[in-house]
Amino acid sequence: MPVKQFALVFVTIWFVFVSCKKTSETSRSVEDRDLAVGTKGMVSAAHPLATQAGLNVLKAGGNAFDAAVAIAATLNVVEPQNSGIGGYGTILIYDAGSGKTRFLDSSGKIPQKVDSDVFRSPTPNYRENRRGPKAVSTPGNVNAWWAMSSEYGRLKWPKLFKDAINAAEQGFEMSERLARTIENAFPDFSEYARTIYGRDDNPLGSGERLLQKDLSRSLVLIAKEGARAVYGGKLGKAIDKEMRESGGFLSIDDLRADRAEWWEPIHINYRGYTVVTASPPSTAFPSLIRLGLMSRFDNAALGHNSTAYLHRFAEATKHAFWCRLAYAGDPEINPPPLKRLLSEKYWKEVVKEIDLKKSKPFIPPNVVVNTEGKNTTHFVVADKWGNIVSATQTLGNSFGCRIMVEGTGVWLNNSLAYCTFEPKGNPMDAHAGHRKLSGDCPTIVFKEGKPWAALGTPGGHTIGQTVPQMVMNLIDFGMDIRKAIIAPRISFSEPDRILIENQISASILKELQEMGHTIHEVRGLGNAHGLTIEYDARGKPVRFKGAADPRGMGLAKGY
Repeated sequence: MPVKQFALVFVTIWFVFVSCKKTSETSRSVEDRDLAVGTKGMVSAAHPLATQAGLNVLKAGGNAFDAAVAIAATLNVVEPQNSGIGGYGTILIYDAGSGKTRFLDSSGKIPQKVDSDVFRSPTPNYRENRRGPKAVSTPGNVNAWWAMSSEYGRLKWPKLFKDAINAAEQGFEMSERLARTIENAFPDFSEYARTIYGRDDNPLGSGERLLQKDLSRSLVLIAKEGARAVYGGKLGKAIDKEMRESGGFLSIDDLRADRAEWWEPIHINYRGYTVVTASPPSTAFPSLIRLGLMSRFDNAALGHNSTAYLHRFAEATKHAFWCRLAYAGDPEINPPPLKRLLSEKYWKEVVKEIDLKKSKPFIPPNVVVNTEGKNTTHFVVADKWGNIVSATQTLGNSFGCRIMVEGTGVWLNNSLAYCTFEPKGNPMDAHAGHRKLSGDCPTIVFKEGKPWAALGTPGGHTIGQTVPQMVMNLIDFGMDIRKAIIAPRISFSEPDRILIENQISASILKELQEMGHTIHEVRGLGNAHGLTIEYDARGKPVRFKGAADPRGMGLAKGY
């Protein structure tokens, strides 16, 4: 195997292993996570404090859009490595008042001064450039929070930050997982960041309180001034200064020009249900290709996670992965051919080429893709009116580019690391001024014209493979949202192997290997969150069910 290929495989497997490594806090039985139930709303997020922040807003009369801002801001505090002010993401919303589903893109645009040559050979230190200040792209999260609140919120903006500010100011007890993440990243931290995340130049440990007073002040400023605090105001100027001093491409001009963009989402019909997800510039469309291909089989008859079912999904997911590499692009510059890729005619053509007895080798299009980080977060929230938000947000790698803006407590992303740099000029290269393409896949499923389920997950390139498996668990196998999230998963991983969670039996693994699949067992894929809604005869929401993935440390709670 070539050295480059081997390195890519190693990094992919390492990220999956580390993110899912068992400790005393993750070894609980999946049965410990009950199905959450509510009559006025539901929140599922990756940390209990974020879940509670969302519930507090709902109880104060806010709606799902208000709660989403509170959840996202609190996740910035309690999961500082995964998302926040310096990050980006993908938000799918359903507005019950208009009956419309919309995609809010917070991935931002690539800085105008980017030179993509610095990210590839023969530039010296090109790999280091993908992890450092040159990899910082325009952070779009706060603009997206502001856009959602301005258009749909019920409560005043400052009220949405109360819990996040308190958690940052007063601190919270760190979990073993967060302490381990900080310990691993600590050697890369600046002296300033070490004073926050350590004591006597040693990282804080499990059970200690993490105080983030500078971040609290930054959140107070955003609560007072709105998004302009980041996009041209005091925080924006601090980011600009940090970038100039560290050699990054991002500038105050990029921040001032940033806009959260609303797009029409994309959808397919899957066995009478409408499955909706983010459209380009998101690259969520392969998740719908996977469902379309699997719609050609009788999955229920094959049996959940049977050899035959997993083989078919493995072949379908490989093809959809190929489509992402071949067709992803900016919708206004080089849009993917979605009319063809999401058509039954195309699915029939592709399925005819699937060998039901053996695996076919994966032959990628002429691009070299970079492994996406697993350090991302997802949350879902629904309110008593039937509004829904399903949101994925990230910094890229853990703590992004490992640069904390002096005096702010804000970590900056390394979004550009996940562009595709070979060959030069391909659609997913770091094109200056173009939209950043994101692989997030927030999803809402409609049943009989009403939103029925909302779900999503972090997990890099596994995101768009995990979501369709959960959708099939709900629809084909009749699982409730909790069981649909708990069920074991598989995922394709370059160059040509299938990652399989180790809850799947050894006999099935053996049979898949005999069919030609290269199998690698992992302890977990993703950290999903989801909810479902039931309605009365008048179409009013009357019952919510939710679940948080036992692979993570989150909480689902109803109101």
